[in-house]
Amino acid sequence: MSRKLENEELYRISAEEFKRADKLPVVVVLDNVRSQHNIGSVFRTCDAFRLEKIYLCGLTATPPHREIHKTALGAEDSVAWEYAADTAEAVRKLRTSGYRIYAAEQAEKSISLETVVPESGCRYALIFGNEVKGVQQEVIDLADGCIEIPQFGTKHSFNISVSVGIVLWQLVKPLLPKLRG
Repeated sequence: MSRKLENEELYRISAEEFKRADKLPVVVVLDNVRSQHNIGSVFRTCDAFRLEKIYLCGLTATPPHREIHKTALGAEDSVAWEYAADTAEAVRKLRTSGYRIYAAEQAEKSISLETVVPESGCRYALIFGNEVKGVQQEVIDLADGCIEIPQFGTKHSFNISVSVGIVLWQLVKPLLPKLRG
């Protein structure tokens, strides 16, 4: 039988140590995400995988915000973030900075998530869209491609925070040795 670890045994780094630590070469772009709880959850997931940054775009709320904090649990203080009024402009900026851009979206010619293997030395920007409308077509048009999570039930959608967790886990798995150093 396994014993549950106490918080002190988890060897968590502080927010200041997080800011100084090496990050995985991945940023998340939130395109008009309405729910502050979803935004907070994305902060927490990005903190767990030690990602570079989150871009909060359009109507996506920004910290400090009580509802974001409720699910982020302080991750909004450790993960770097930037607000952009226009998602397309943020994506253009990321492309100019050398990122490969992928939208998590059900689209023609999308790549099935289980086939995605990150290339060593590449930087990635992953776009996640509005809870109802998804990623804007204008933004998809700027992406290098779309990544689709395979789904087999009657509902062909996940909550955005669940989608972020699924996609990031698949993408960061091969990069974990870098974090474990």
